[in-house]
Amino acid sequence: MVIRRHLIEFESLGVLFPVVIAREGVWYVAMCPTLDIGTQGRTEKEAKEMIADLISEYLKDPDTRKPSVKDLESVSLTNVVVKLPRRAFHGKTSTVAAT
Repeated sequence: MVIRRHLIEFESLGVLFPVVIAREGVWYVAMCPTLDIGTQGRTEKEAKEMIADLISEYLKDPDTRKPSVKDLESVSLTNVVVKLPRRAFHGKTSTVAAT
């Protein structure tokens, strides 16, 4: 049947999901902002494998909200400039203004 063949073809397609991986202590944390899910691994490779498995399981679960094509297209990665207080990376900063 033609419809079944198209479903099988669709199911075998790979879909790109944006994923952010950041090191936090000894862990690599992987997050998928489109689905609002995350996981971790001991290596970046393991975190990437874990998030791929989690995304797959998430999409198979009939009780979870599935993203629309618009949701998938709406994610962007950008940088923002933030003014940091002095010594932000080298010690505590004071929240009280000096008089």
